Formats: sequence, C-alpha cells, structure tokens
Amino acid sequence: MKLLIVWLLNALALLAVAYIVPSIHVSGIGGALIAAAVIGLVNLLIRPILVILTLPVTVVTLGLFLLVINGLLFFFVGHLLNGFEVQSLLAGIIGAILYSLISWMLIALVLGDKD
Repeated sequence: MKLLIVWLLNALALLAVAYIVPSIHVSGIGGALIAAAVIGLVNLLIRPILVILTLPVTVVTLGLFLLVINGLLFFFVGHLLNGFEVQSLLAGIIGAILYSLISWMLIALVLGDKD
C-alpha cells in the first residue's frame, strides 16, 4: 500500500515539476504515472551502474557530477516516453532536482514517520 502511495505522490511531484519548469511537459495524470514508474525503474537499475562507472569524475567534482547523472537519466526518460518530454539537459538537471525535492516533501507530509 505504501508503494502505491509513494508512486502517486511521485506522479504528483512530476506534474508539479512540469508546471514549474517550462521545458518539461507531461501529457496528464496517466503520463505522469507512467513516467514516475519509469523514472523509478531507471533510478533502480541504471543509476547505480552509472554512479560506479563515473566514480572518479564524481570524486574529482566533489559529488556534483551526480546532478549531471540524475539530469541525464531524467532527460533520457523524457525521450523514451511519449507522454513525458524534457527538452534539454539543463531542464533535465533542474527537473531532477525539483522532482527530488517536491517528492521528498510530499512523502514527508503524507506519510511522515510512519514505518
């Protein structure tokens, strides 16, 4: 049940990001639900591999390259799906940061410390 709530909150966060950033477009709640699921899967499967492969660059940049990795994955998902569009890498980086912050706030507000 908690997984479904988090998924819905991530979709709402994605809709909020699309409202805030003009270079990111979501076709509707259905597109946001699909995009939130795909972003979650990409972050689960592909992101750890990229983090390990780019570890030297991440260390040299004191961890700031992780923002680029998150933005690239956000940008990649935007080009992978039809109902979700990210127009540039900069929009992907900004969108990934906002998506993380907004989804974190929504989850903290709705679920709180319930474990």
